[in-house]
Amino acid sequence: MAGAPGSGLFGWWQEGDAAARKALVAASLGWMLDAFDVMLYALVLKSLMADLRIDSATAGWVGSVTLLAAAGGGLMFGVLADRLGRTRALMLSVLLYSVFTAACGFAQSAVQLAIFRIFLGIGMGGEWASGAALVSETWPDRVRGRALGFMQSAWAVGYALAALVNYLVQDVAGLNWRYVFFVGVLPALVTWWIRRSVEEPALWRRAQIEPRNISVRQAMAGPMLRVTVAVTAMNACCLFAWWAFNSWIPAYLSLPEAQGGVGFTGRVMSGLVFVNQIGMWFGYVTFGFISDAAGRKRAYVAYLLLAAVSVWAYTSTRNPWVLLVLGPITAFFATGYFSGFGAVTAELYPTAVRATAQGFTYNLGRIASAAAPWFVGDFAKAHGYPAALSLAATAFLLAAAFWIFIPETKGRAIA
Repeated sequence: MAGAPGSGLFGWWQEGDAAARKALVAASLGWMLDAFDVMLYALVLKSLMADLRIDSATAGWVGSVTLLAAAGGGLMFGVLADRLGRTRALMLSVLLYSVFTAACGFAQSAVQLAIFRIFLGIGMGGEWASGAALVSETWPDRVRGRALGFMQSAWAVGYALAALVNYLVQDVAGLNWRYVFFVGVLPALVTWWIRRSVEEPALWRRAQIEPRNISVRQAMAGPMLRVTVAVTAMNACCLFAWWAFNSWIPAYLSLPEAQGGVGFTGRVMSGLVFVNQIGMWFGYVTFGFISDAAGRKRAYVAYLLLAAVSVWAYTSTRNPWVLLVLGPITAFFATGYFSGFGAVTAELYPTAVRATAQGFTYNLGRIASAAAPWFVGDFAKAHGYPAALSLAATAFLLAAAFWIFIPETKGRAIA
């Protein structure tokens, strides 16, 4: 039974029972380590491009292939999570992206790297679909946004850990970029704890005993078609903007000015990226509180509009001190809104097809966004990185516009 409402910043934690807390920790660990493994690529990109002799367009193409695979993985694991269980799907996804992150360290060409990143991407996409459903179904309606915000905030922790590992391995130890990827196999160990400690949600178990005769088509089409299209399109713009900006920020900060970058040293680049994650973490966490209080729609639109402004400001300066201040602010608004997506989709679709619907709306949007790393890399060759990165601001504005067609779901009970 859920505890009595608590007070303070983390008082909501008391509203979940032991099973809910373990589910949240498991999903958060999976998402944190997902970010850790996936973002290692962006952090070693400068060294990797030089060693494998690939240009920015090819490097962007590899990033886009990863996102396409993640879209496929999200769709596939959404179905698996509905049929086999949330925790089983979560374990498989973590194991998959961990093993193939380490495999990236053995790549000898762009083609080999792309193959390994495809399998990594499948696991990456699967983790969100499984974890979001797991958390949504174990936490009370009134604090669901906060719980999902906490889960989403783990991405910032994982990204910061990736920046730290990259700094320790390449800058301190002086090792090759390949060793950064080898560290990425460690998340596989978390699957052992998930298997032993985390139960399937009671809602999912009940749905297996008393199945509801509802199909994915019935849940997402008909009267819900316009909403499903709007949610998917909104998410596509959000994901395009995020990957367009974040895939190239480390390379932009570290590449020499002759190649269109800022020209910072590896240590300065890693430091700036690390500090950005502080703003990202607060953005994720506070979004849950704001959306639970003010509503999903108001919170989303406010964050997206401010994200567009902050991205434009970030790409308009090369002063390291200004970037140090703007970075966390930009990360706060340009990533925090992701905390609300799991809550919105959980409140729109029924338990029988929830993970499938979440996987569909999140990952179909990811297919559209998969072009972002390649597009920015190619656009930067002709117009420079500031102009290419500022495309994210336009995508944020488009995402905000799609909320005209999405209803408010705050406080809606799930069944």
